[in-house]
Amino acid sequence: MALLRETGRFAGARWCPSPNFGPRPDDAGISLLVVHNISLPPGQFGGSHIEDFFCNRLQAGQHPYFATIAPMQVSAHALIRRDGSVVQFVSCLDRAWHAGRSSFRGEVECNDFSIGIELEGADDIPYTPEQYAVLARLARQVMAAWPAVTPERIAGHCDIAPDRKTDPGPAFSWSRFHDLLLAPETV
Repeated sequence: MALLRETGRFAGARWCPSPNFGPRPDDAGISLLVVHNISLPPGQFGGSHIEDFFCNRLQAGQHPYFATIAPMQVSAHALIRRDGSVVQFVSCLDRAWHAGRSSFRGEVECNDFSIGIELEGADDIPYTPEQYAVLARLARQVMAAWPAVTPERIAGHCDIAPDRKTDPGPAFSWSRFHDLLLAPETV
């Protein structure tokens, strides 16, 4: 966990640097983990579209939906693919652009103090066992590196921007995730 705190990089994650990040405010400690979902095109999995989107390479002409989002500049710290593999876009030490206008328990601008992890998925499509296991592992690493992040300070995008966002959606089992998060870690 000391390595994560020093480098901001998750061990074993494939690095795909996004230009969409900035420094955290000087007084902002990391105290929140936000769970998101994304699929591009919506409801379809695999391919490079998510990486292209977070790296400003998404081609608007490849799909009608892409024309609506291609100009956006967004990112997340990491993406957990359907098979459990992890792609990291922004160092956890930096401010990824994942939450937008947001608030958690009265604290505004959640990007300043949070880490955003995307699950390759959709609100109404069940997530894979591999995704739950890897999300729990990464969340435990984040909590060990930044003790202000506790199970009570892990939220969905829907919780911090309820007027705009619904992810990770009803297909995400918070109880399943919390069971894995709090289970003794096995080797």
